[in-house]
Amino acid sequence: MEATNNKKTIWAWCMFDWANQSYNMVITSTIFPAYYVYYTTNQKTHADTVTFFGHKYVNTVLQTNILGLSYLLIVVMLPILTSIADYRGNKKRYLQFFTWMGALACAGLFFFKPGSSLELPLIFYGLASVGYCGGFVFYNSYLPQIATVDQQDAVSAKGFIYGFAGSIVVQLLCFVVVLKPALFGITSEDLPARISFLIVFAWWIGFSVIPFIMLPKGEPNAGSHKYNVLTGGFKELAKVFGKIKKMPLLKRFLLAFFFYSVGVQTIMLVAANFAAKELHMKDDDLISIILIIQVVAIIGAWITSKSSARYGNVRTLIALVTIWTILGCLMYFIANQTQFYFAAFGVGLVMGGVQ
Repeated sequence: MEATNNKKTIWAWCMFDWANQSYNMVITSTIFPAYYVYYTTNQKTHADTVTFFGHKYVNTVLQTNILGLSYLLIVVMLPILTSIADYRGNKKRYLQFFTWMGALACAGLFFFKPGSSLELPLIFYGLASVGYCGGFVFYNSYLPQIATVDQQDAVSAKGFIYGFAGSIVVQLLCFVVVLKPALFGITSEDLPARISFLIVFAWWIGFSVIPFIMLPKGEPNAGSHKYNVLTGGFKELAKVFGKIKKMPLLKRFLLAFFFYSVGVQTIMLVAANFAAKELHMKDDDLISIILIIQVVAIIGAWITSKSSARYGNVRTLIALVTIWTILGCLMYFIANQTQFYFAAFGVGLVMGGVQ
Protein backbone atom coordinates (compact mmCIF):
# COMPACT_ATOMS: atom_id res chain seq x y z
CA MET A 1 0.00 0.00 0.00
CA GLU A 2 1.29 3.45 -0.93
CA ALA A 3 2.17 5.18 2.31
CA THR A 4 2.33 8.81 1.12
CA ASN A 5 -0.85 10.76 1.98
CA ASN A 6 -2.54 7.52 2.96
CA LYS A 7 -5.21 8.29 5.57
CA LYS A 8 -4.62 5.13 7.61
CA THR A 9 -0.87 5.65 7.67
CA ILE A 10 -1.28 9.28 8.75
CA TRP A 11 -3.75 8.21 11.44
CA ALA A 12 -1.27 5.61 12.74
CA TRP A 13 1.46 8.29 12.78
CA CYS A 14 -0.78 10.65 14.75
CA MET A 15 -1.55 7.89 17.24
CA PHE A 16 2.09 7.87 18.28
CA ASP A 17 1.66 11.47 19.44
CA TRP A 18 -1.61 10.47 21.12
CA ALA A 19 0.37 7.80 23.00
CA ASN A 20 3.56 9.54 24.07
CA GLN A 21 2.09 12.85 25.19
CA SER A 22 0.89 10.98 28.27
CA TYR A 23 4.50 11.27 29.44
CA ASN A 24 4.65 14.98 28.74
CA MET A 25 1.46 15.68 30.65
CA VAL A 26 1.73 13.43 33.71
CA ILE A 27 5.49 13.05 34.21
CA THR A 28 6.79 16.41 33.01
CA SER A 29 3.98 18.83 33.75
CA THR A 30 1.56 17.73 36.48
CA ILE A 31 1.47 14.71 38.77
CA PHE A 32 5.12 13.72 38.99
CA PRO A 33 6.47 17.27 39.63
CA ALA A 34 3.81 17.83 42.32
CA TYR A 35 4.47 14.41 43.87
CA TYR A 36 8.24 14.93 43.77
CA VAL A 37 8.17 18.42 45.29
CA TYR A 38 5.70 17.43 48.02
CA TYR A 39 7.56 14.33 49.19
CA THR A 40 11.01 15.89 48.98
CA THR A 41 9.98 18.95 50.99
CA ASN A 42 9.70 18.85 54.78
CA GLN A 43 6.09 19.86 55.40
CA LYS A 44 6.89 21.24 58.86
CA THR A 45 10.10 23.17 58.25
CA HIS A 46 9.66 23.61 54.46
CA ALA A 47 13.26 22.50 53.97
CA ASP A 48 13.76 21.46 50.34
CA THR A 49 17.31 20.11 50.34
CA VAL A 50 17.76 16.52 49.16
CA THR A 51 20.69 14.11 48.87
CA PHE A 52 21.64 12.52 45.56
CA PHE A 53 24.67 10.22 45.41
CA GLY A 54 26.07 11.86 48.52
CA HIS A 55 25.67 15.44 47.33
CA LYS A 56 23.05 17.93 48.52
CA TYR A 57 20.79 19.88 46.13
CA VAL A 58 17.61 21.93 46.21
CA ASN A 59 14.94 19.44 45.13
CA THR A 60 13.71 21.34 42.06
CA VAL A 61 17.25 22.21 40.98
CA LEU A 62 18.16 18.53 41.07
CA GLN A 63 15.09 17.61 39.04
CA THR A 64 15.91 20.24 36.41
CA ASN A 65 19.55 19.10 36.27
CA ILE A 66 18.43 15.52 35.63
CA LEU A 67 16.31 16.73 32.72
CA GLY A 68 19.22 18.77 31.41
CA LEU A 69 21.54 15.77 31.55
CA SER A 70 18.99 13.61 29.74
CA TYR A 71 18.78 16.20 26.96
CA LEU A 72 22.56 16.34 26.76
CA LEU A 73 22.63 12.55 26.40
CA ILE A 74 20.12 12.82 23.56
CA VAL A 75 22.25 15.48 21.85
CA VAL A 76 25.28 13.19 22.00
CA MET A 77 23.53 9.97 20.93
CA LEU A 78 21.02 10.94 18.30
CA PRO A 79 23.22 12.29 15.48
CA ILE A 80 24.98 8.95 15.09
CA LEU A 81 21.84 6.87 15.79
CA THR A 82 19.80 8.74 13.20
CA SER A 83 22.65 8.40 10.72
CA ILE A 84 22.74 4.64 11.31
CA ALA A 85 18.96 4.52 10.88
CA ASP A 86 19.23 6.39 7.58
CA TYR A 87 22.06 4.13 6.43
CA ARG A 88 20.20 0.91 7.20
CA GLY A 89 16.63 2.14 6.80
CA ASN A 90 15.58 0.71 10.19
CA LYS A 91 14.28 3.79 12.00
CA LYS A 92 11.18 1.91 13.16
CA ARG A 93 13.39 -0.25 15.40
CA TYR A 94 14.82 2.84 17.05
CA LEU A 95 11.32 4.27 17.40
CA GLN A 96 10.30 1.10 19.23
CA PHE A 97 13.46 0.99 21.35
CA PHE A 98 13.13 4.53 22.70
CA THR A 99 9.41 4.13 23.25
CA TRP A 100 9.91 1.00 25.34
CA MET A 101 12.72 2.72 27.25
CA GLY A 102 10.54 5.70 28.11
CA ALA A 103 7.43 3.71 28.98
CA LEU A 104 9.27 1.20 31.18
CA ALA A 105 11.05 4.04 32.98
CA CYS A 106 7.64 5.56 33.80
CA ALA A 107 6.56 2.20 35.19
CA GLY A 108 9.72 2.22 37.31
CA LEU A 109 8.57 5.46 38.95
CA PHE A 110 5.80 3.45 40.61
CA PHE A 111 8.43 2.29 43.13
CA PHE A 112 9.28 5.88 44.12
CA LYS A 113 7.83 5.89 47.62
CA PRO A 114 7.95 8.69 50.24
CA GLY A 115 11.20 8.55 52.18
CA SER A 116 12.97 6.33 49.68
CA SER A 117 16.35 7.29 48.21
CA LEU A 118 16.21 9.42 45.09
CA GLU A 119 18.94 7.82 43.01
CA LEU A 120 16.91 5.14 41.23
CA PRO A 121 13.68 7.18 40.79
CA LEU A 122 15.55 10.09 39.24
CA ILE A 123 17.49 7.75 36.96
CA PHE A 124 14.12 6.43 35.78
CA TYR A 125 12.95 10.03 35.40
CA GLY A 126 15.95 10.82 33.19
CA LEU A 127 15.53 7.64 31.13
CA ALA A 128 11.87 8.46 30.56
CA SER A 129 12.95 11.81 29.14
CA VAL A 130 15.54 10.14 26.88
CA GLY A 131 12.92 7.67 25.67
CA TYR A 132 10.40 10.40 24.94
CA CYS A 133 12.85 12.69 23.11
CA GLY A 134 14.50 9.85 21.23
CA GLY A 135 11.21 8.40 20.07
CA PHE A 136 9.98 11.80 18.97
CA VAL A 137 13.00 12.33 16.70
CA PHE A 138 12.34 9.13 14.77
CA TYR A 139 8.60 9.83 14.78
CA ASN A 140 9.17 13.25 13.19
CA SER A 141 11.47 11.72 10.58
CA TYR A 142 8.46 9.84 9.17
CA LEU A 143 6.68 13.04 8.09
CA PRO A 144 8.38 13.40 4.67
CA GLN A 145 7.81 9.69 4.08
CA ILE A 146 4.07 9.68 4.77
CA ALA A 147 3.02 13.11 3.45
CA THR A 148 3.83 15.16 0.37
CA VAL A 149 5.24 18.67 0.88
CA ASP A 150 1.89 20.37 0.30
CA GLN A 151 0.28 18.21 3.02
CA GLN A 152 3.01 18.28 5.67
CA ASP A 153 1.78 21.38 7.53
CA ALA A 154 -1.71 19.94 7.91
CA VAL A 155 -0.45 16.48 8.89
CA SER A 156 1.99 17.93 11.42
CA ALA A 157 -0.76 20.03 13.00
CA LYS A 158 -3.01 16.97 13.08
CA GLY A 159 -0.32 15.04 14.95
CA PHE A 160 -0.05 17.78 17.59
CA ILE A 161 -3.84 17.93 17.94
CA TYR A 162 -3.93 14.17 18.55
CA GLY A 163 -1.14 14.57 21.08
CA PHE A 164 -2.85 17.34 23.02
CA ALA A 165 -6.17 15.47 22.96
CA GLY A 166 -4.57 12.21 24.11
CA SER A 167 -2.76 13.96 26.93
CA ILE A 168 -6.07 15.41 28.15
CA VAL A 169 -7.75 12.01 28.20
CA VAL A 170 -4.93 10.27 30.08
CA GLN A 171 -4.66 13.19 32.51
CA LEU A 172 -8.37 12.93 33.28
CA LEU A 173 -7.96 9.21 33.96
CA CYS A 174 -5.11 9.94 36.36
CA PHE A 175 -7.06 12.86 37.79
CA VAL A 176 -9.86 10.51 38.86
CA VAL A 177 -7.44 8.15 40.57
CA VAL A 178 -5.54 10.94 42.36
CA LEU A 179 -8.53 12.99 43.50
CA LYS A 180 -11.03 10.18 44.11
CA PRO A 181 -8.92 7.28 45.45
CA ALA A 182 -11.81 6.07 47.63
CA LEU A 183 -13.65 5.01 44.47
CA PHE A 184 -10.96 2.38 43.99
CA GLY A 185 -10.60 1.44 47.63
CA ILE A 186 -7.24 3.21 47.93
CA THR A 187 -6.36 4.55 51.38
CA SER A 188 -2.64 5.19 50.95
CA GLU A 189 -1.80 8.86 50.40
CA ASP A 190 1.00 8.27 47.90
CA LEU A 191 -0.41 5.29 45.97
CA PRO A 192 -2.78 7.21 43.62
CA ALA A 193 0.05 9.28 42.15
CA ARG A 194 2.22 6.20 41.78
CA ILE A 195 -0.62 4.38 40.01
CA SER A 196 -0.80 7.28 37.55
CA PHE A 197 2.80 6.49 36.54
CA LEU A 198 1.67 2.97 35.66
CA ILE A 199 -1.24 4.39 33.70
CA VAL A 200 1.25 6.41 31.64
CA PHE A 201 3.23 3.24 30.95
CA ALA A 202 0.14 1.32 29.80
CA TRP A 203 -1.20 4.22 27.71
CA TRP A 204 2.13 5.03 26.11
CA ILE A 205 3.11 1.52 25.07
CA GLY A 206 -0.47 0.38 24.44
CA PHE A 207 -1.32 2.97 21.80
CA SER A 208 2.21 2.94 20.35
CA VAL A 209 1.50 -0.57 19.11
CA ILE A 210 -0.66 1.00 16.38
CA PRO A 211 2.17 2.95 14.69
CA PHE A 212 4.56 0.06 15.37
CA ILE A 213 2.34 -2.14 13.22
CA MET A 214 1.05 0.28 10.60
CA LEU A 215 3.90 2.69 9.88
CA PRO A 216 6.14 1.73 6.95
CA LYS A 217 9.68 0.64 7.49
CA GLY A 218 12.42 3.19 7.01
CA GLU A 219 14.07 3.42 3.63
CA PRO A 220 17.87 2.97 3.45
CA ASN A 221 19.79 5.77 1.81
CA ALA A 222 20.80 5.49 -1.78
CA GLY A 223 24.09 3.91 -2.74
CA SER A 224 26.00 0.83 -1.64
CA HIS A 225 25.83 -0.48 1.92
CA LYS A 226 29.11 -2.34 2.16
CA TYR A 227 30.13 -1.02 5.60
CA ASN A 228 29.17 -2.30 9.02
CA VAL A 229 26.43 -0.43 10.87
CA LEU A 230 28.72 1.83 12.93
CA THR A 231 31.09 2.72 10.09
CA GLY A 232 28.20 3.30 7.72
CA GLY A 233 26.48 5.49 10.30
CA PHE A 234 29.52 7.70 10.80
CA LYS A 235 30.01 7.99 7.04
CA GLU A 236 26.39 9.01 6.68
CA LEU A 237 26.84 11.59 9.45
CA ALA A 238 29.94 12.99 7.75
CA LYS A 239 28.01 13.23 4.50
CA VAL A 240 25.25 15.20 6.25
CA PHE A 241 27.71 17.63 7.86
CA GLY A 242 29.39 18.06 4.49
CA LYS A 243 26.07 19.08 2.94
CA ILE A 244 25.25 21.44 5.83
CA LYS A 245 28.52 23.34 5.25
CA LYS A 246 27.32 24.15 1.75
CA MET A 247 23.91 25.36 2.97
CA PRO A 248 24.27 28.65 4.90
CA LEU A 249 20.51 29.03 5.27
CA LEU A 250 20.25 25.66 7.00
CA LYS A 251 23.14 26.54 9.34
CA ARG A 252 21.34 29.72 10.37
CA PHE A 253 18.10 27.83 10.81
CA LEU A 254 19.69 25.22 13.09
CA LEU A 255 21.24 27.93 15.25
CA ALA A 256 17.93 29.78 15.46
CA PHE A 257 16.10 26.54 16.25
CA PHE A 258 18.50 25.86 19.11
CA PHE A 259 17.71 29.17 20.81
CA TYR A 260 14.00 28.90 20.04
CA SER A 261 13.87 25.41 21.51
CA VAL A 262 15.69 26.49 24.67
CA GLY A 263 13.11 29.24 25.21
CA VAL A 264 10.06 27.10 24.57
CA GLN A 265 11.20 24.03 26.48
CA THR A 266 12.41 25.99 29.51
CA ILE A 267 9.02 27.57 30.10
CA MET A 268 7.19 24.29 29.52
CA LEU A 269 9.44 22.33 31.89
CA VAL A 270 9.76 24.72 34.83
CA ALA A 271 6.26 26.25 34.85
CA ALA A 272 4.82 23.58 37.15
CA ASN A 273 7.61 23.86 39.70
CA PHE A 274 7.40 27.65 39.62
CA ALA A 275 3.67 27.59 40.30
CA ALA A 276 4.04 25.04 43.09
CA LYS A 277 6.99 26.59 44.91
CA GLU A 278 6.74 30.32 44.26
CA LEU A 279 2.99 30.85 43.91
CA HIS A 280 2.05 28.03 46.30
CA MET A 281 -0.64 26.71 43.98
CA LYS A 282 -2.43 23.57 45.09
CA ASP A 283 -1.96 20.40 43.09
CA ASP A 284 -5.62 20.37 42.04
CA ASP A 285 -5.39 23.91 40.67
CA LEU A 286 -2.12 23.17 38.93
CA ILE A 287 -3.48 20.09 37.17
CA SER A 288 -6.63 21.97 36.16
CA ILE A 289 -4.73 24.84 34.61
CA ILE A 290 -2.46 22.54 32.63
CA LEU A 291 -5.54 20.74 31.31
CA ILE A 292 -6.84 24.13 30.18
CA ILE A 293 -3.51 24.79 28.46
CA GLN A 294 -3.82 21.52 26.53
CA VAL A 295 -7.34 22.36 25.36
CA VAL A 296 -6.27 25.85 24.28
CA ALA A 297 -3.21 24.34 22.56
CA ILE A 298 -5.49 22.23 20.33
CA ILE A 299 -7.13 25.44 19.16
CA GLY A 300 -3.73 27.05 18.69
CA ALA A 301 -2.47 24.16 16.55
CA TRP A 302 -5.56 24.33 14.34
CA ILE A 303 -5.34 28.11 13.90
CA THR A 304 -1.64 27.87 13.08
CA SER A 305 -2.27 25.22 10.44
CA LYS A 306 -4.79 27.51 8.75
CA SER A 307 -2.48 30.51 9.06
CA SER A 308 0.44 28.60 7.52
CA ALA A 309 -1.71 27.61 4.57
CA ARG A 310 -2.77 31.24 4.00
CA TYR A 311 0.27 33.30 4.95
CA GLY A 312 3.11 30.76 4.81
CA ASN A 313 5.26 29.18 7.51
CA VAL A 314 7.77 32.01 7.85
CA ARG A 315 5.26 34.78 8.53
CA THR A 316 3.28 32.57 10.87
CA LEU A 317 6.39 31.58 12.83
CA ILE A 318 7.57 35.19 13.08
CA ALA A 319 4.22 36.16 14.59
CA LEU A 320 4.14 33.22 17.00
CA VAL A 321 7.73 33.61 18.21
CA THR A 322 7.18 37.34 18.67
CA ILE A 323 4.13 36.68 20.83
CA TRP A 324 6.02 33.96 22.74
CA THR A 325 8.92 36.35 23.40
CA ILE A 326 6.57 39.04 24.72
CA LEU A 327 4.85 36.46 26.94
CA GLY A 328 8.22 35.30 28.26
CA CYS A 329 9.13 38.86 29.24
CA LEU A 330 5.76 39.45 30.90
CA MET A 331 6.11 36.24 32.92
CA TYR A 332 9.00 37.82 34.78
CA PHE A 333 6.43 40.01 36.55
CA ILE A 334 4.02 37.22 37.58
CA ALA A 335 3.35 37.53 41.30
CA ASN A 336 0.02 35.79 41.91
CA GLN A 337 -2.14 32.93 40.72
CA THR A 338 -4.52 35.09 38.67
CA GLN A 339 -1.65 36.42 36.59
CA PHE A 340 -0.37 32.86 36.16
CA TYR A 341 -3.78 31.80 34.78
CA PHE A 342 -3.74 34.56 32.18
CA ALA A 343 -0.17 33.75 31.19
CA ALA A 344 -0.97 30.03 30.95
CA PHE A 345 -3.87 30.73 28.59
CA GLY A 346 -1.60 32.75 26.30
CA VAL A 347 1.18 30.17 26.47
CA GLY A 348 -1.23 27.36 25.61
CA LEU A 349 -2.60 29.18 22.59
CA VAL A 350 0.87 29.92 21.20
CA MET A 351 2.45 26.62 22.27
CA GLY A 352 -0.01 24.58 20.23
CA GLY A 353 1.09 26.30 17.05
CA VAL A 354 4.72 27.22 17.55
CA GLN A 355 5.82 23.62 18.03
